[in-house]
Amino acid sequence: MSQILRTDSANSDFQTLVKLLDADLAIRDGEDHAFYAQFNKIDKLKYAIVLYQDRMPVACGAIREFATGVMEIKRMFVQPDYRRQGLAQTVVKNLENWAYELGFIKCILETGKNQPEAIQLYQKIGFEVIENYGQYVGVGNSVCMQKILMS
Repeated sequence: MSQILRTDSANSDFQTLVKLLDADLAIRDGEDHAFYAQFNKIDKLKYAIVLYQDRMPVACGAIREFATGVMEIKRMFVQPDYRRQGLAQTVVKNLENWAYELGFIKCILETGKNQPEAIQLYQKIGFEVIENYGQYVGVGNSVCMQKILMS
């Protein structure tokens, strides 16, 4: 049975999952990991979700205000043994709903070319590739996406 917890970055289960995410990204990103890591600090994330499966924390994600009306999705992760069960989609949908409840009209995100399963997931649930934004402008391995939120 799944349970979603709305929390913030102080949550220890969220922090544990993010450490697993960072370890995975260090392998995928290789030499580029330090560049990306500087933009993925979690100490000020006010809106984080932890998904529990049978009381075990198995997936997470977060949103942060990027601009007026725009939330950025950050720190998406599903533990390997729980992938391909729709959990990432559940986390993203909950983040979108939370952003919408807070009055935001769009979500953006950045993922990497070395994460084809993430790109495929986001496209499947309605995200569209956009020009790289912010610190990702000109970064060849980055793929930026957006989705307009609807009620």
